[in-house]
Amino acid sequence: MMKTIKAFLVLLCLLPALACAVEAELKLDHAPIDPTDMASLQRGAATFVNYCLNCHSANYMRYNRLQDIGLNEQQIRDNLVFTGVKVGDLMKVAMDPVSAKEWFGTAPPDLTVIARSRSSHAGSGADWLYTYLRTFYRDPSRPSGWNNVVYPNVGMPHVLWQLQGEQVLKEAREQGEGYMRTVQKLALDKPGTLKPNEYDRLVADLVNYMSYMSEPARHQRVVVGLYTLLVIFVLIALAYALKKSFWRDVH
Repeated sequence: MMKTIKAFLVLLCLLPALACAVEAELKLDHAPIDPTDMASLQRGAATFVNYCLNCHSANYMRYNRLQDIGLNEQQIRDNLVFTGVKVGDLMKVAMDPVSAKEWFGTAPPDLTVIARSRSSHAGSGADWLYTYLRTFYRDPSRPSGWNNVVYPNVGMPHVLWQLQGEQVLKEAREQGEGYMRTVQKLALDKPGTLKPNEYDRLVADLVNYMSYMSEPARHQRVVVGLYTLLVIFVLIALAYALKKSFWRDVH
C-alpha cells in the first residue's frame, strides 16, 4: 500500500515537468501583431465578425468598444453589425449551444479572452492562435473533414479554408548533424483565393484584434501606469529635497 502511495506522489511531482516537456515540443510561430496598428485592428475586427462570430460569441465585448480602434458609430453599424442589435450591445451569437454541441461535439467556446487564456510555456496566446489558424489540414477520419497540428482532433472545421486553400499532412525526410528522421509537414494541396503571404497577413490582423479584444484597456493601463511611476519619482525627489532642507542645519 505504501509503495502505491509513494508511486502516486512521484507521479504527481512529475506531472508539471511532463506538461512542460509536451509544450516544449510544440513550436509556435511568432505572431507579427502590433496593437497600435489601427488599420490592422479594423481589418481583424471585420474578419472576426464575418467568420468567427457566426458560431463563437464574445460575450464580454461590446460593439461600441470598437471606437477605441478608430471606428465611429456609423461605421460600426454599417460594416460590423449584421443582426439588428444595437451598437452598445454585447457581441453575442444566435447559435443555440445545445445544437452547436450536437453538430460539433462541443459548444464553441466564447472568444473574448481566448488570446489570454492560451498563453503557455510554448508561447503567448497570440502565437498559439496565429499558428493554430494556419495549421488546419484535410483529414477524412475526422467528422468535419479537418484536423489541426496545434490542436489534434479538433472539433472545429476550418472556416477560412476558402481563403487559405486545403493543406495536407505529408511525410518528409529531415536531415541534421548525424541523424536522419521522418517528420510530418504541411503542404498546400489546393490553393485558396488568397496567396499564402496574404492569408498569413489576414490571420495576423485577426489575431491582433483578438489580442486587443481580450484586454481592450491594456494600452490605456500601460500609459496610466507610466504616468503614475513618473509622478511617484517626482514626489520621491521632492520628499528627498525637503528632507535635506529640514536637516541641513542639524549637523
